[in-house]
Amino acid sequence: MRFVIVALSTMLLFAAGPAEAVGFQWATAPDPTDRPLAIGIWYPSDAPVPEQPNTPVRQALALDGTIRGDHLPLIIISHGSGGWLGGHADLAKALAEAGFVVVAVTHTGNNYRDDSYPAVRKLVDRPRHISRVLDYMLADWPGHDRLDPSRIGIFGFSLGGFTALVAIGGTPDLGLLVAYCREHPEEPSCLDGKESNSDTAGAPVHPAPAWVHDPRIRAAVIAAPGLGFAFDKAGLASVTVPVQLWNGIEDERVPMATNLEVVREALPTPPDVHLVDGAGHFAFLQPCPPKLKELEPETWAMICVDPPGFDRAAFHRQLDAEITAFFRAHLGAGS
Repeated sequence: MRFVIVALSTMLLFAAGPAEAVGFQWATAPDPTDRPLAIGIWYPSDAPVPEQPNTPVRQALALDGTIRGDHLPLIIISHGSGGWLGGHADLAKALAEAGFVVVAVTHTGNNYRDDSYPAVRKLVDRPRHISRVLDYMLADWPGHDRLDPSRIGIFGFSLGGFTALVAIGGTPDLGLLVAYCREHPEEPSCLDGKESNSDTAGAPVHPAPAWVHDPRIRAAVIAAPGLGFAFDKAGLASVTVPVQLWNGIEDERVPMATNLEVVREALPTPPDVHLVDGAGHFAFLQPCPPKLKELEPETWAMICVDPPGFDRAAFHRQLDAEITAFFRAHLGAGS
């Protein structure tokens, strides 16, 4: 489940698409109990864009361009463990082109530069980060008056999927998680916890963590949901929003049987499930440029190599389109 920590130089090399009329801003969202949260914001814009990429996410965007539209729906993106706000930039851009405002957060203490927080703190902090970013976007972001607060969705990948499940009302059971890992130490997520001195490998934490749910979120798309085995029917009973689930059939880091299938069975309303033939865990990250193989071969081998015959670029065209259609169906599009 753990999303590999990669150098910023790797992220700067992700392939870029053609220039489109999408605006982009860097910002920080206040976090009263920790450091400010770094965020990136994509949004519809009529401002001109350059022909060549002009951002660290390797996209040609209208930096601080004017916002086009009113009553715009908002999507928040939560990356996997050790990731950053640019990990799903292609999806963010596709949604902005379709009339959504998209904000992606870099989770403090669980990103490619700093992965130092203890395991339980990472799990508890992440949903809180989501609410803090939404607070900023709806009240303090200069374009907040262009947003429709009744139309908010979330996309989460890997540990970001866990984050999204909590944000929409799920309550994980850390005791269940610990017991599962004791019985199944071969589970990749359990192995990752041991390697990072995870405090979930010991006794359950007392008192129980205060999980932050956010009823403002009205729809969720979750890809390769990490730690799915920490949820049961009681823990997901309060999830009432529509959910779309994705998983690669060849995913060995977040196996479907112990994660997605557990979540699917526990959700009170059947989710929209997409199982992707030939896809591994990192298929949900953007396609890597060929030059990366030479510059950083270890990173290439970890996150860029797909099973034979799998076309990640073609898959992302489908993925972005279907996620956009899901959010349009449940949230509507911008005006």
